[in-house]
Amino acid sequence: MNIHIALQPLIALIAGILILIMPRLLNYVVAIYLIIIGLIGLLPLLHLS
Repeated sequence: MNIHIALQPLIALIAGILILIMPRLLNYVVAIYLIIIGLIGLLPLLHLS
């Protein structure tokens, strides 16, 4: 039996709950998200060299 849970909605749900509990966490969540998206965007460029 293969149980597949989509990772992105689960992360979004956990982040949303944490932000409701601790609103200051929003800055860190957004910063980490932007850094990860930026790194993923740069990965194809790094493999070309």
